[in-house]
Amino acid sequence: MNGWNIADIFEEIADALPESLALAHGDVAISWSEMNHRANGVAQQLLDSGLVEQDKIAQYLYNSPHYIESVLASFKAGMAIVNTNYRYAADELVYLWDNADVCAVVFHATFCPQIEEIKHRLPNIRLWLWVDDGSHPCPDWAIDYETAAASGSPHNVKGPWGRSGDHLMLLYTGGTTGMPKGVMWRQDDLVGALESSNRNKLPNEPTAGVAAARLNGPGPKGLPGAPLMHGTGFFNSLSTMLLGGSTTTLTGRNFDVDELLSTIESARINSISIVGDAFAKPMLRALDADEGRWDLSSLRVIISSGVMWSRETKDGLLRHNERLIMVDSLGSSEAIGMASNVSTKDSVESGTGSFSLGPNTRVVTEDGCDVEPGSGERGRVALRGRTPIGYYKDEEKSAATFQIIDGARYSIPGDWAEVRADGSVALLGRGSQCINTGGEKVYPEEVEETIKTHQSVADCAVVGVPDERFGQAICAIVELLDPSVDDDTLVEHVRSKIARYKAPKHVIRVDTVGRAVNGKLDYKRLTAMALDSIPGS
Repeated sequence: MNGWNIADIFEEIADALPESLALAHGDVAISWSEMNHRANGVAQQLLDSGLVEQDKIAQYLYNSPHYIESVLASFKAGMAIVNTNYRYAADELVYLWDNADVCAVVFHATFCPQIEEIKHRLPNIRLWLWVDDGSHPCPDWAIDYETAAASGSPHNVKGPWGRSGDHLMLLYTGGTTGMPKGVMWRQDDLVGALESSNRNKLPNEPTAGVAAARLNGPGPKGLPGAPLMHGTGFFNSLSTMLLGGSTTTLTGRNFDVDELLSTIESARINSISIVGDAFAKPMLRALDADEGRWDLSSLRVIISSGVMWSRETKDGLLRHNERLIMVDSLGSSEAIGMASNVSTKDSVESGTGSFSLGPNTRVVTEDGCDVEPGSGERGRVALRGRTPIGYYKDEEKSAATFQIIDGARYSIPGDWAEVRADGSVALLGRGSQCINTGGEKVYPEEVEETIKTHQSVADCAVVGVPDERFGQAICAIVELLDPSVDDDTLVEHVRSKIARYKAPKHVIRVDTVGRAVNGKLDYKRLTAMALDSIPGS
């Protein structure tokens, strides 16, 4: 066996904790043994359909138990998974599934019309598994997922080729700055990356019985606030379940802070994964507005990744649950656990965007040299160790992101940072969004987080627009809680906190900045909006 395979681990846990909760969704509760049996049924359906080793299986699903079940089924059969952004339009779906060489799709019934529109353009997809959600009947070209799952038995299904830690999962990422690209994770590397912060880690070499032996009973109850189709939600759910824990998914298909807080209370959730202030600020507003409504005493850990999480919001959440451990993790689809910021009642680290580097992380200049602490020099965050093997079918992008430095292979996704004199890292943002104004480089994230500290601002996006004098000017697109605040007040607020050249020259007011369900901003769309709104741009 070439390293850890996730299906092997999950099967051991199912044997050790058969009646413990694995998946929950509304009134549905699925035990570890039941999940394993159902995944066996789906895995057998994949094999009976003629799919072979490492064929690609796409999850075109909202958050639900079917997501984790179908992932496990794919891994059991020795196949690779492909996450699918359910917001994609027809051409984007065709591009994704064609680029990923998808052979089977597991889809919620609500997507029947979208698939009907493009199915003829995807002749290589041989199996469609329909998941009933009450919206559309099962079409004649699809198979009922539930029928396959219900046929499962305790017999663990494997393909004739067996399983391996070399078997892949594909995590497609991006799309706002180019076409999505598939990050290839070996299952063994993914397990190693997710296990890196655990006290009782799995050994590097897999041994039968070890995954179950380390369990002292049911693991933590986790809830992904973000979609499972994105790395933040999926990786954190997988990490929880590797410890014999459970994943509870929300029934609503749009973020509903009331449902989130109510589910934490009713299901006695221990940890949640969110995407920075995009989730945390609405949580805090709801808690402040109706103090005492929710009992959050079971919640111990909030993990955030992908979008900055302000210190002010963390302080506010601690007022409602002083036992919270809040982990702000710097990571991406290409690099898990590059750096972190841990906040508790007794220890709130330095402000927004400040991180402590992990043991395998460094900040390097373009020529591969380390950024000296306190120098003011900027570099990119680089991670070695358990990282992906590259981008699927894209050697050029793989070579640009995964580089050899001092004889070691590093993942360098593009996060720019400075290293302070004390060794902490000040995250600046992705270089692809950097604004050059009058020769000065300004990272949108820094300005966005500064503007959002104003009490009248609900959310904000910052983009660069052409400027005759400075080359580019900073434009703030703001979503306001109090529309009476004037633009000059917001500009002066920025000038009072960071360098004056970073203050916006233009302010555009909108009802919403339109964050995606993973909390991220579509800078391409926002830039186009700014250009349309500013005369002469």
